[in-house]
Amino acid sequence: MKLAREIRLLTMRKLLETWRQPTWVFMGLTTPLLYLVLFAPVLRRLAGAPGFPRGHVLDVFLPGVLCLIAFGAGMGAGWGVIVELDSGVIERLRVTPVSRFALLMGSVLRDTAMFLLPALVVIAVAIPFDYHPNPGGTATLLALLCLLTAATSAWSAALGLKLREISSLAAVVTGLQLPLTLLAGILLPLTLAPGWLRGLAHTDPLYYTVEAARLLSTGTIANWTVGEGFLVTAGLTVLTLAWATAKYREAAS
Repeated sequence: MKLAREIRLLTMRKLLETWRQPTWVFMGLTTPLLYLVLFAPVLRRLAGAPGFPRGHVLDVFLPGVLCLIAFGAGMGAGWGVIVELDSGVIERLRVTPVSRFALLMGSVLRDTAMFLLPALVVIAVAIPFDYHPNPGGTATLLALLCLLTAATSAWSAALGLKLREISSLAAVVTGLQLPLTLLAGILLPLTLAPGWLRGLAHTDPLYYTVEAARLLSTGTIANWTVGEGFLVTAGLTVLTLAWATAKYREAAS
């Protein structure tokens, strides 16, 4: 009960911090929509190509965009942690009995909420443009991507606590973000890629999430690829949460 109350209060604190910066909220909502407006029309000529069912290009493209939103939603957590370190917030928390896990979950749940908001907007906007979401599959898809956001948020926070410099954190995050997203086939399915690239993609945890997301969007839930996606993503979430909690204990001990 005490832990749940701490998590609730710290999540509300983080949400209030975010809503006080409307520019970030606005950009978080508009950037995914730009993918629909500026990139999706380019793919219409691919209808019927491998991985693109004829007439249903958005059914393949949009789940990838949702994965991109989920992946990016948690990446900013490390910046917030470094700001709190520099401003003495973490230092002051040392004298409080608050759970270090609750400190982490405040940011993680805020980032998860900031993923869900633009994700729901993008889905609603895409439906009139020939996107065909399955209700049950979409709900399961959003649950999977919430795990992905939690994993990236915890990883970024732990990295911020370890590196303690914004420039170092930015170098690591930007250096990894592009290869991880491209290798996962987020914007274009890897059925279009050569065999060596498809094989290399299996080393990328994000690849399994993206593959599961595309199946879930069509309503396919009882499938090994979907199960594999949940296993990999949930496992990664547990590992990153454990690592980030340990780093919080070190920083606020």
